[in-house]
Amino acid sequence: MFPTPRCLAAKPAGFLKRSTQELSRLTRIAWNTEALTTPTKPYDLLDFEDETTVAGCKTFADRAVGGYSTANLDYVPANPSTNTPAHARFHGSISTKLPPNWRVERTGYAAFRNKDRGLWLFGRLFWDIDPYAYLALRVKSDGRRYTVNIQTDSIVETDIHQHRLYTRHHIRQAHLPSPLSAATEASERGAAPAALSDIPPESTILSSSNSVTTSGSTGWETVLLPFNAFVRTNHGFVVEPQTSLLRQRVRSVGIGLTDRVEGPYDLRIHKIWATNGISEEDAEEERRICGPYALPVDEGVRTGWMSEKPHERSLEGKELVGQRRKAKGLKGLRDEWES
Repeated sequence: MFPTPRCLAAKPAGFLKRSTQELSRLTRIAWNTEALTTPTKPYDLLDFEDETTVAGCKTFADRAVGGYSTANLDYVPANPSTNTPAHARFHGSISTKLPPNWRVERTGYAAFRNKDRGLWLFGRLFWDIDPYAYLALRVKSDGRRYTVNIQTDSIVETDIHQHRLYTRHHIRQAHLPSPLSAATEASERGAAPAALSDIPPESTILSSSNSVTTSGSTGWETVLLPFNAFVRTNHGFVVEPQTSLLRQRVRSVGIGLTDRVEGPYDLRIHKIWATNGISEEDAEEERRICGPYALPVDEGVRTGWMSEKPHERSLEGKELVGQRRKAKGLKGLRDEWES
């Protein structure tokens, strides 16, 4: 595979540009005293409207060990006629066929992530997402079982924190069990952690649209995954003891497919960012791209900040939190932080 002239032209930023961008970001934070308050603006990690972001990512597949799965990440320009934003297309085919190598016992995976962010004036460049509660992803999914992967500058370099990429767009609400029955079923079968199970945990924030079809929709939706729900794994297995995500030193963010279901896959990704909720500034873009599946303003505040006990989410509690959200919303985070 040879890089095209377009790919070469969209090469990632060099050392000087990375240093300038990071110094500019830190200066803005200091000037606006954002470090002393809870941030209400999103922090973009991977914005695939920029073609250089796609060029700054790498793909993986079991072909590295002799398998037959394929992984591609392509830049797709915007199409105003269909209201489609510029985005990245993660696609290929999964094959579980084993290579003629007795050492390989399992195949059928594909993934992508951003490349090492490189160096800047003060050392290696990491993302500091500590002030944020959620990882937000705006995607258009084919409904397969994708996993979101976050790698940090941890002691064990092969450790990855993972969370299933649940999408409401491809889950018929009539088939979704209640949170109580889901928890009961999981405990009875000794299933994987909630964030890696087949049933979306209550902490995951999906579109609240009541539609059970995709008719009239663009297919795009935004999903909020709480950072504190990500599960520590190593080579695909959950490991103990579980440790918190090192949010101050995030090396890479990516998405993988390990469902081992043979056939093609196609996932579109518009943007990945850290956030504390959907702000009014995000709302216009959210509604324009996601249509009826857009998350409302302040979505996310109720679970991450407005509830004193986010893990206790009874129906009565939800109503109370909803009232408080309407009264204060995302802008009220500054007052709560300073009080």
